[in-house]
Amino acid sequence: MNNRNLTPIFLVVAMVAGILIGTFYASHFMGNRLNIINTGSNKLNYLLQLVDNNYVDTVDMSEIVEESMPLILSELDPHSAYIPAKDAEAETQDLKGSFSGVGITFSMVKDTVNVMSVIKGGPAEKVGLVSGDRIISADGVSLVKMDQTEVMRHLKGEKGTTVRLKVMRPGQKNLRSFAVVRGDIPVVSVDVAYMIDETVGYIHVKNFGEQTFGEFLTAMASLSVQGMKGLVLDLRGNRGGYMHVAIQMVNEFLPDDCLVVYTEGRRSPREDYYSDGRGSFSSLPLVVLTDEMSASASEIFAGAIQDNDRGTIVGRRTFGKGLVQQPMEFRDGSIVRLTVARYYTPSGRCIQKPYENGKGEDYENDLIARYERGEYFSEDSIHQDGEAYETSLGRKVYGGGGIMPDIFVGEDTTGVTSYYKEALYLGLVRQFCYDFTDQNRPLLRRYKSSGELAAYLKKQDLLERFASYAASHGLVRRNLMLRTSARLFEKNILSSIIYNMLDVEAFQEYVNLTDATVLKALEVLHSGTSFPVAPTDDTQSQPEVLQ
Repeated sequence: MNNRNLTPIFLVVAMVAGILIGTFYASHFMGNRLNIINTGSNKLNYLLQLVDNNYVDTVDMSEIVEESMPLILSELDPHSAYIPAKDAEAETQDLKGSFSGVGITFSMVKDTVNVMSVIKGGPAEKVGLVSGDRIISADGVSLVKMDQTEVMRHLKGEKGTTVRLKVMRPGQKNLRSFAVVRGDIPVVSVDVAYMIDETVGYIHVKNFGEQTFGEFLTAMASLSVQGMKGLVLDLRGNRGGYMHVAIQMVNEFLPDDCLVVYTEGRRSPREDYYSDGRGSFSSLPLVVLTDEMSASASEIFAGAIQDNDRGTIVGRRTFGKGLVQQPMEFRDGSIVRLTVARYYTPSGRCIQKPYENGKGEDYENDLIARYERGEYFSEDSIHQDGEAYETSLGRKVYGGGGIMPDIFVGEDTTGVTSYYKEALYLGLVRQFCYDFTDQNRPLLRRYKSSGELAAYLKKQDLLERFASYAASHGLVRRNLMLRTSARLFEKNILSSIIYNMLDVEAFQEYVNLTDATVLKALEVLHSGTSFPVAPTDDTQSQPEVLQ
């Protein structure tokens, strides 16, 4: 028999041998693990079969599986999650560069869709929709009393498709009809960028999405042309997003070969991310603002700046999310976001706050617990019981529960009364501001900046108008408390009307004028102390406190 005839036999023998060897190793070295997994999955499958075949009533097995997925993942950690196919697109929309829709922002006021603003150049503006319009129906379907999520599904759709809207415009008796051809609507994450004074720029980043880095570079270029010599980067309220985008942004501020972050997990070998030295702002004085809602990618950014002693962190302790999720998609479009690693700041600290498996409710209530023990108001209420680490200059930082700022600024409670809190809780301030805006739009449109509009509004006796409005809606007037909270009421009312009439940047400009955290950041930049210094024996790095 020649060698050519023996070749198939050798191939078959080799395959069989490979199978036998693989089976041997699996049974001897992984046998227990495989048996556990197989037994568990078989048990789940058997349970579903029992229910499907024997349960007293007809059961939608698909629905049971859908409802079981989140419960299984909730036993792992607080951030592993299951996203049904119907919700997958909405879950990722904020991080995408755009979506297809009509181009408006709206709120549900008295069960009706009220157009708050119309995106410039968008489909809605092109056909003549304006802020203040009420959208009554879409393609013949009434939107009145509809859930806000359902309203969005009716307004969004594929690019190029048409939605026919019936709109009520204040001051006009008859409904107006608009045929809006849906188009690409940009999702902006760098939503505020302006010169806060002659030398300091201010940028607010609301999340880290697909277009964030490009938007950030554009904003930085614009501010640089205007004479920026220092930057306040506001990450308050930023719940995170894409890790690689945060790394790209922090790279702009670091010199070459600085560790930005590293990740590591049971099945994920350690991976280090370093700066490449090509950043354009490695010497720009920098202050980063954080609060308890700054999470994930925001904490990567803040941790890299702090551990490399590149800038000053001002504000309050961050959320404490140090777990890395990997999205895994099913054929039906549903997604599992599974925690596969932890991320660590350059000093080696994992800032993930403690959690117990299966106790997601306690984890979610952590922010409430922080508030109740006074952490929002006093640095002394924060217990740093995590392991101590050191920055590149030897300043002490701690793991185990968020990024603690270098300078703590407590929430201002001066002037807070029960009357003020109840007015906010009942939504009366928001509703009053919307009604006032709605009734005075033609007049208010004369004012193009927050300063001009605020100057006009301060002459309108809005506090007295609000007190009468609130009393007519069931909130008993309290004159002493009204005077005590006058400053807070004015700031809240004026900023809300400015937001309604102008945009988020005008709103932020006005709010920043009296924001204690922003004012502290300006003080740091103007004093030339934004770059940390090595601690001496008598000044170990305890956070400076501004109450």
